[in-house]
Amino acid sequence: MTNSDNFYYIYAFYSCLKINKPLSYIQVVGKKAKNLKIIGTIIFTPEGINSTIASHNLNNLDNFIAFLEKDFGSISIKKSKSIKAPFKKLKIKTRDEIVPSGTDVRVDVSLNKYIEPENWNEFINDESVVTIDVRNNYEIGVGTFNKAVSPNTKNFREFDKYIKASKKLFTDKKLAIFCTGGIRCEKASALFHANGIDDVYQLEGGILNYFEKSSSTDNWTGDCFVFDDRVTVDKNLQTGSHTQCFACRRPLSSDDLLKLEYIEGISCHNCKNEKTEEDRQRFAERQKQNLLKKINDSY
Repeated sequence: MTNSDNFYYIYAFYSCLKINKPLSYIQVVGKKAKNLKIIGTIIFTPEGINSTIASHNLNNLDNFIAFLEKDFGSISIKKSKSIKAPFKKLKIKTRDEIVPSGTDVRVDVSLNKYIEPENWNEFINDESVVTIDVRNNYEIGVGTFNKAVSPNTKNFREFDKYIKASKKLFTDKKLAIFCTGGIRCEKASALFHANGIDDVYQLEGGILNYFEKSSSTDNWTGDCFVFDDRVTVDKNLQTGSHTQCFACRRPLSSDDLLKLEYIEGISCHNCKNEKTEEDRQRFAERQKQNLLKKINDSY
């Protein structure tokens, strides 16, 4: 990618390593990121760091990564760009797990096995391999690999229960698992190991790395959901066609916007029956204020 102020450059990355005092990094890292005019989300945990950041200035992103690598070692990055701002501001926070699983299982990357994006198509086309999408239902609905198994989970906290309930399906099979950028597969692999299932292989760098490096993406159908304001990206890592419901944050296709349940800023077919009347009134007031702001900003 070449440097241009017309784009937001986006770096998605993680690093699994032991961090003794995650909270101690917030102030110093936050100061550095603000000085470099970086937006996005950075999460520190005892298991490592997980982040997606963006900037108009590509050099600023590279300088920030170099700053992090002094403490966290070499960081592998998935790069993309967008005309649209992927984030509104910078958020830095801590949590107990690098991916919340609701378990005491911790990531040990020394046990994990990886398939490079260039070899992924051949691997998942083997009849002895079961391909599992470890993402959530609403992400899988946007796009996934052909013939991939869905765990039918609303969030990753349900994934350990899926493993326990599905062990018979994995007998004498190799498992190929994948997610958006690779981080959930690190945790999913740990959960499989904890349940006595070791013949597990994960797509290195996730779907985004596959889109960037695979010579053919014919095994994939649809877009890929991303956790920023682009909502989805296509196989070329360009912003996709989906929008997002501001009530439940799920992705919406152009057909979804035509459904009777969709009211901009208030509800969609996914969450119409999930929200209370009080919720809808609050969303309606928020939508009103957003529209007023747009009108004022136009003058």
